Amino acid sequence: MDRRGHLAQSLDSSIGRSPGRWRRSLRRWFNALVDIDVPRGAGSAAVAALLLGSVCYGVVKGDHGPTIAENVQDLCDAAATAAGFGIAEVALTGERELARDEILKTAGITGRTSLLFLDAAQARVRLLTNPWIAEATVLKLYPGRLRIEIKERAPFALWQKDARTSLIATDGTVLEPSVPERFAKLPLVVGSGAAQAAPGFLEMVSHYPGVSKQVVASVLVAERRWNLHLTNGVDILLPEADAERALRTLTDLDRDKNLLARDIVLVDLRLADRVTVRLSDTAAAARDEAVKAAEKARKAKRKGTEA
Repeated sequence: MDRRGHLAQSLDSSIGRSPGRWRRSLRRWFNALVDIDVPRGAGSAAVAALLLGSVCYGVVKGDHGPTIAENVQDLCDAAATAAGFGIAEVALTGERELARDEILKTAGITGRTSLLFLDAAQARVRLLTNPWIAEATVLKLYPGRLRIEIKERAPFALWQKDARTSLIATDGTVLEPSVPERFAKLPLVVGSGAAQAAPGFLEMVSHYPGVSKQVVASVLVAERRWNLHLTNGVDILLPEADAERALRTLTDLDRDKNLLARDIVLVDLRLADRVTVRLSDTAAAARDEAVKAAEKARKAKRKGTEA
């Protein structure tokens, strides 16, 4: 019992002294804060930092960054121009389909741009974003001359995919999402992957002018083989492998039998050991009638012989 009583008394004494200890600790911390030696100007710096942070937050939140950067760029260009580093002359070479104004706009060059603050590397990158431009060089010739050299991609064919027809270059780059009238007579290729596969295929077909001059469209089937659609409506089905052999066979048949001028709708060359020809409905009907007439004549002749 005495031991339990002594323990209770000790706990009560500790709890009673706790408030005094806390007050002394708080007093020491407060005195330490008061005794801190704050550098001169720290308050002004803190206020400036707060204002700068507020301005930066407002710029980001209001999406004013590009506008501010543009204004700063204009001020720098104006100062450089006043110092004699304005762009007095732009020498441009290599343009054929693109207009001069369009090229300068793409490069980011305006009447206010100075030569001193023009980033030639960035201007080149901008030029290469135009699908017509395959290569570009931008040279700054101080104090006021700028030289731009470009190499344009050449229009090669029309590419139809998902009911949309585009103008493409040899490397498959889409030059225009629609077809300008002056390019309407370029070869037409159809199907997924046809833009990339067309150069080699059309080059091969061009070696057979008797066929190529009649081609209206070249259709890539499942990105594996080609069909040719001719001006007279005939479809030529080429094999996946050795399409050139099939074109030679077609050329020989047309030369020897005038095949492509006949009343047919399809020539299937997919099998190496045979050629399948499908007649038009009219020709098929006429052929059926001819077969029936020939059969009837044979039967009549056989009856006459028996009699």
